Amino acid sequence: MTKPRVLISDKMDPNAARIFAEAGCDVDVITGKTPEELIAMIGAYDGLAIRSSTKVTKAILAAATNLKVIGRAGIGVDNVDIPAASAAGVVVMNTPFGNSITTAEHAIALIFALARQLPEADASTQAGKWEKNRFMGVEVTGKTLGLIGAGNIGSIVASRALGLRMKVVAFDPFLTPERALEMGVEKADLDTLLARADFITLHTPLTSETKNILSAENLAKTKQGVRIVNCARGGLIDEVALKAGLDSGHIAGAALDVFVEEPAKASPLFGTPNFICTPHLGASTNEAQVNVALQVAEQMADYLTTGGVTNALNMPSLSAEEAPKLKPYMALAERLGSLVGQLAHDNLTKISIEVEGAAAQLNMKPITGAVLAGLMKCYSQTVNMVNAPFLAKERGLDVREVRHDREGNYHTLIRVTVATSQGDRSVAGTLFGNTSPRLVEIFGIGIEADLAGDMMYIVNEDAPGFIGRIGTLLGENGINIGTFHLGRRQAGGEAVLLLSLDNPIPAEVLDKARVLPGVKTARALAF
Repeated sequence: MTKPRVLISDKMDPNAARIFAEAGCDVDVITGKTPEELIAMIGAYDGLAIRSSTKVTKAILAAATNLKVIGRAGIGVDNVDIPAASAAGVVVMNTPFGNSITTAEHAIALIFALARQLPEADASTQAGKWEKNRFMGVEVTGKTLGLIGAGNIGSIVASRALGLRMKVVAFDPFLTPERALEMGVEKADLDTLLARADFITLHTPLTSETKNILSAENLAKTKQGVRIVNCARGGLIDEVALKAGLDSGHIAGAALDVFVEEPAKASPLFGTPNFICTPHLGASTNEAQVNVALQVAEQMADYLTTGGVTNALNMPSLSAEEAPKLKPYMALAERLGSLVGQLAHDNLTKISIEVEGAAAQLNMKPITGAVLAGLMKCYSQTVNMVNAPFLAKERGLDVREVRHDREGNYHTLIRVTVATSQGDRSVAGTLFGNTSPRLVEIFGIGIEADLAGDMMYIVNEDAPGFIGRIGTLLGENGINIGTFHLGRRQAGGEAVLLLSLDNPIPAEVLDKARVLPGVKTARALAF
């Protein structure tokens, strides 16, 4: 078996390469390449490990014909074209926890720097001045910290702030009342936070919803004398409006570790009194750089060798512990999706994936991804679990997931239903021995069959002599039958026949089958 090949294209802790090698990957550390040089070499690799220097563009992804995973050692993935990666079926991972403490500590450090005017006092003192009266600071004890974003880093900042005896008010649409209580913070809307906070820190990704969340309008809603810290992403604050607030004295101080344009060679804020800045140092500690390098290597190696998916941004996470249990379910789901896709040739608008029994206790997202991967193979040959949801969305397919607690006829069951112009069409399958995928129902007719290799699907009238006719036809054309599966609604009614064949059935033989007496439908299948 060929070893997965990984390219580390940015400087990282050397232990990252060791982790890849110990996991059974061939790893090359080649840094400082131009985009053109990277395009020329990327086609040989299954994995690409980066920090912030490498820009993974659409052109690079187009050349990455074997690439399966991109791992970003750090949180931000602004340097990766995620839509293009998803369309190409490439998993994009980051390491959101490796530098969380480091970034949170930097935010707390900047809060103190603003409260006591430390950079200005240092510069003044080293210049030979002794301006004790000029630098009158404020205590943080008893002050209200407004937290915009209460995720991983935000929650650490909240914990540290509470330890400093600050009051914490948090705005985050995803923060539940229970989680707020657990964190010891007060959940509030943005306007309330702006009106009450003495200090504001931002810990949210840059999205269309959060861009300029501290706009000129929102900065005007802040408390007189507020101090603002941003260690998250440039673009969360309107920098021109922030300068105006500092110049007017409404904002007592601001500290930015991030800017709209980086490296920040120029900014309207440079030289503004009571403004502090650092060159994106949030993750810059020895511990954080080691942590993110080791984490990205472990995550990528897990995916390439065991199928475990951790901290992926464009597909459901699947831990290394979950992967062995879910793999047979995903195999079943993929085949059911493929079957319904091959049989329900139509402009599909809706698909429903239902699980019951043991399947209802599992992580459903990978099962859904596998169904869509099977279905979308009817439309594209380069489909996997990463780009299948992207392709389904592109086609306007409404995807629904249903989890049933009920006990059915099988210990575990997956049912896939699609809406067609002729009505709903449904197939269902189970696992035998918790490992072997098996079809148990097709379009309302009970039938047990393995879905593998080349097959032939026939709907016919249940009448004597039909099996003999189809067997004779295939025999006369040198086509050997591997297995033979029958099902029917009722005696003399509609019947279904699934045959596994040793070879694909030629189109001319399939045409002959379609004109046999009693045949309603005849199709070739491939799994």
